[in-house]
Amino acid sequence: MAALLRSLQDSQLVARFQRRCGLFPAPEPGAVPEARHLLAAESKGGGGPPSGLRRASALQANGQKYIVKNYFYYYLFRFSAALGQEVFYITFLPFTHWNIDPYLSRRLVLIWVLVMYVGQVAKDILKWPRPSSPPVVKLEKRVMAEFGMPSTHAMAATAISFTLLISTKDRYQYPFVLGLTMAVVSSTLVCLSRLYTGMHTVLDVLGGVLITALLIVLTYPAWTHIDCLDSASPLFLVWIIIVPFILCYNYPVSECYSPTRADTTTIMAAGTGMIVGFWINHFFHIISEPTEPLPVIQNILPLSTDRLVLGLTKFTVGIVLILLVRQLVQSLSLQVLFSWFKVVTRNKEARQRLEIEVPYKFVTYTSVGICATTFVPMLHKFLGLL
Repeated sequence: MAALLRSLQDSQLVARFQRRCGLFPAPEPGAVPEARHLLAAESKGGGGPPSGLRRASALQANGQKYIVKNYFYYYLFRFSAALGQEVFYITFLPFTHWNIDPYLSRRLVLIWVLVMYVGQVAKDILKWPRPSSPPVVKLEKRVMAEFGMPSTHAMAATAISFTLLISTKDRYQYPFVLGLTMAVVSSTLVCLSRLYTGMHTVLDVLGGVLITALLIVLTYPAWTHIDCLDSASPLFLVWIIIVPFILCYNYPVSECYSPTRADTTTIMAAGTGMIVGFWINHFFHIISEPTEPLPVIQNILPLSTDRLVLGLTKFTVGIVLILLVRQLVQSLSLQVLFSWFKVVTRNKEARQRLEIEVPYKFVTYTSVGICATTFVPMLHKFLGLL
């Protein structure tokens, strides 16, 4: 068993997968004339590889270069990697709430927050390194400072795909096999993209999938009770705000700064804000939303031009309002905190201090979550988009 775990954690296994998919580290300048021509052409900003040569060179995250020989896998896995990034979730989850079904968005948000928090904390407790480079080619830069085990991309993709499947199977009428296939394919593509981009080992990805599966199994019996949280007493608001903030403020301490704590705070705060928004909608009867599964299974409505235009309009209006709220609250919260702690404005290192980073991100993204679930639907209703 120990030998198997070591082999799954081996960077050489990831490197072999990359080579099979047509991704290679560029040779040293001068080693191969053809490669030298390619590097020189790119550095001058003109020219390109010889006609018909299926390869490209680009700067790697650590300053090295890589060669792409199979563009199908390159674009497939780069796109799949984007499906596991925060940008996708902060657009997909609000889109689900505004255009598809608030009932589904509640479940997705709660499971996503739980899975991501467990995964992020596990990374900074285990402190397992990412694959070594060389031999692995690394295509992403931002998460280089984070640890590897487990892959939170794999966790989030698996959680979203299968929570969506489980939550819709008794609510909408569609072939279950088709839904299961889509869930497996989407989560598998994201998992493989973590190997292709060189960000995780096989063991990191498998660990993320298994942890997510365990969390789904353990929490599934409570999902129906979770759906009723928005009808709880006002004391629920105090609990749902204070507990996540304390969890973020007491996040595991790292020897050097990494974006893990900031990302965790962003996720927890966004989830907190959306849950608070669900509660506000129900308590004040702002938006009429069913909290229980419908007694009759619904057919999935066909996508018409009118529905598409309406959905895109609602999404655009919502995103614009969210961005405005985010910018306003972030600026105000940073000004207050900088003034309180007597820190020079626009000091990047100061923004990374625990007493500044956690409060400003928590306030900012809690506001974003409330805006997405309460104020955006109110605006939609005012504009006649509901």
